[in-house]
Amino acid sequence: MHLEIISPEKILYADEITSVKLPGTVGYFELLNNHAPIVSTLAKGEIKVKNIDGVVEFFQIESGVAEAHGNKVSILVEL
Repeated sequence: MHLEIISPEKILYADEITSVKLPGTVGYFELLNNHAPIVSTLAKGEIKVKNIDGVVEFFQIESGVAEAHGNKVSILVEL
């Protein structure tokens, strides 16, 4: 699936991934390929991204909003 992480200043990440773990306001949750459509607010925490090569990257955020639909995940964040 395709992931974009965007802050007001720049695009932080844009690539194909296998999973992303997000700090939801009521707890962490993970999105995988073919996930049901979802929109969620995000709390202060860490986003964990695993790309198709198995490389894991982390992003610290203060807050944000995530939307997943049709194997595309868009995350708008404040750092």
